[in-house]
Amino acid sequence: MNWQQLFSTKRSGSEHRTAYSDAIRTSFLRDYDRLIFSSAFRRLQNKTQVFPLPGPVFVHNRLTHSLEVASVGRSLGKAVGDAIAQKYPNENDTFREFYKYELPSVIAAGCLAHDIGNPPFGHSGEDAIRTFFRELAGTEKQQFAESLSENQQRDFLFFEGNANAFRTLTHSFNEKTPGGFRLTYTTLASIIKYPADSLHGFNKQQLVTKKSGFFDSEIETYKHIAKDLGIPQLDAAKNIFARHPFVYLVEAADDICYRIIDFEDAHRLNIISIDTIKELFLAFFNNEEGYDARERVEQVFNEINDHNQRVQFLRAKLINLLLNRVTTVFMQNEEALLQGTLQKSLIDYLPQTEQQLIKSIDRFSIEHIYNHRSVVEIEIAGYNVIGGLLKEFFAAVINPRTAKSQKLLQLISQQFVITGEPGKLYNDIQSVVDFIAGMTDLYAVDVYRKITGIAFPQIR
Repeated sequence: MNWQQLFSTKRSGSEHRTAYSDAIRTSFLRDYDRLIFSSAFRRLQNKTQVFPLPGPVFVHNRLTHSLEVASVGRSLGKAVGDAIAQKYPNENDTFREFYKYELPSVIAAGCLAHDIGNPPFGHSGEDAIRTFFRELAGTEKQQFAESLSENQQRDFLFFEGNANAFRTLTHSFNEKTPGGFRLTYTTLASIIKYPADSLHGFNKQQLVTKKSGFFDSEIETYKHIAKDLGIPQLDAAKNIFARHPFVYLVEAADDICYRIIDFEDAHRLNIISIDTIKELFLAFFNNEEGYDARERVEQVFNEINDHNQRVQFLRAKLINLLLNRVTTVFMQNEEALLQGTLQKSLIDYLPQTEQQLIKSIDRFSIEHIYNHRSVVEIEIAGYNVIGGLLKEFFAAVINPRTAKSQKLLQLISQQFVITGEPGKLYNDIQSVVDFIAGMTDLYAVDVYRKITGIAFPQIR
């Protein structure tokens, strides 16, 4: 791969049109705007990040998380873009313009989109979809196995929010205009953390195959993007590709944010103490100098009266520290990034001392935050609600001619086409999953309660 080919103003669905920009918005700013004004993005405001929504204490949802990740991502894009432009001063004006001024918009847009394919109820929503299809039995299991290829089956058996994000952004659903959101190839490539199909993904021996990045239905779309941007296919016989270098920046912004911000939410909910956060976060500044010296950071921390403000101060200082570290790591590994051989996320290349501190945060999070009672309760609710919705709508797709099935299928939005044709069962199941995965937490609960008779619908 080379820096010159890794960016393009071509858009999905309008590849043959001349890129349009004006004095106000460039092609990559348009990507950002299309995402932030979209319904799919707005729905993230009512999707669980970690803690249940809504509540008396405001905590992060998927939307606020994505906005904060985009803020960090923009800074990373600026820092790395400046470094690349400075390192290659003899490149043409288009190259220097992109890396110096446009890369921040690309990374910010990628960060906005990184969770757009996640179903309701956090990561348990993904698990609930997988569990439903893995526990199919009888004629439903037989029909599922006989009608779908192995890769298509694994799209559901190993349902992945990352792959669903790519589908959400590029699939036209029931619209005549192709290309979905019509984002640039550059922005789309920047969110594919695991550029492998479901058949060859979920192999943790390689970073690129840890999970999957596109469903069977979007393989050709990704291949087209990869070819245009010069992203190599790692195995000619398998749909496994190298990562686009920009992916590492989107991933790093997310890695930095969720580790730190989940602590901020847990503190607001009185799950963890200010002393715990102080102990874990201040340790990162032990060997720093100047404004980031531990003594100075701790002095400012102690001068703040409000505990929430104290946490916000440490959060800002630590994000800035890690942002600078990750920028350095990116440039140090430039050769491996362009060769497609970097086998760990950027945060895993930090100095050993800081890696140990991050592992301490991870261990504490697993024990005290991600297994907190309220988090477990929302995960169980996710299993029951999403599993219940899939049970009803999947049965309707398998047996579309029964009276109940016909009624149920009327509830699915017209943008998700149900053909009822035996040869298109994969597409029909995808439409059901598209419908459910796009729901907000509250809407999923509302539909579940109504179709199961727990709540009686009102006439509106």
